[in-house]
Amino acid sequence: MTVTSQNPAARAHVLTVANLSPLLTAALNEAFVVHHRTHETDPAGFAQAAPGIQAIAASGESKVGAVLMDQLPALRIISVMGVGYDGIDVAAAKARGVVVTHTPGVLNDDVADLALALILGVARRTAAADRYVRAGRWPSGPMPLARKVSGARLGLVGMGRIGQAIADRALAFSMSVAYTARSAKAELPYRFWPSARALAAECDFLVVITPGGAGTRQLIDADVLAALGANGYLVNVARGSVVDQAALIDALQRGVIAGAGLDVFENEPEVPAALWAMDNVLLTPHIGSATTQTRAAMADLAFRNLQALFAGAALPSPVPECG
Repeated sequence: MTVTSQNPAARAHVLTVANLSPLLTAALNEAFVVHHRTHETDPAGFAQAAPGIQAIAASGESKVGAVLMDQLPALRIISVMGVGYDGIDVAAAKARGVVVTHTPGVLNDDVADLALALILGVARRTAAADRYVRAGRWPSGPMPLARKVSGARLGLVGMGRIGQAIADRALAFSMSVAYTARSAKAELPYRFWPSARALAAECDFLVVITPGGAGTRQLIDADVLAALGANGYLVNVARGSVVDQAALIDALQRGVIAGAGLDVFENEPEVPAALWAMDNVLLTPHIGSATTQTRAAMADLAFRNLQALFAGAALPSPVPECG
């Protein structure tokens, strides 16, 4: 990313509200006067700086509500390093004339790749197989048979950019693809189902890649899991809030579904111990975009949104509500 050095006295003041990537933090420190989480760590310092803070730099997991915005009368932009922004009160921001930006597009491939990795991993039991070998159990006999992925039925809850990237990859495994979303996309060749429950009843792998927020909270509930059935697998690379986690644990424990691959959880980074104990569950620590290349691209885009705002230029990637 390109950083233009300025007189410190002329630099805009930016508040970070998360432990951001060093790739972004370094650029922020060079271009702006940065207040690193002072609203949490230094209330007195934050109160003194708040009237001059013009920007917030956030992650996709950050919570920025009206209460914080009310303390920042000069706030102009909230730049999210992430595609999801359900923790940002966009309506409150717009009411104050504050624009919200995010980093879509640049992480599509990584999240789609991880979704396929979780499908393959949980179906072919790769993590359990690794533990089996390391524990010296192989000489005692083979592992139980796993589940074939090629030719299976894939259902996608959400068909945005990442959903379409997952579908593209699934075709290479000769999987059939169907989806549910707010509305059917006439330009796509895949079958549309009007609800997650209807879709779940017609697929072997149900992959969740819909945005978080109030509108999708616990969309994947006990009824959806029952429809997925004893031979079905759930994969979540969206938000933990989209799945009723208690219902999922119950379904896994009772054999209502065959297994799950989970990258996101209800109360991250806390993960229920009940999930740890299951060999038919594959767990990853919210690493959908966690490659060096993609995190660098996300940091660059988040920084360019800030640069553009203060340069009076068009913003590269405002959220749809602010577009």
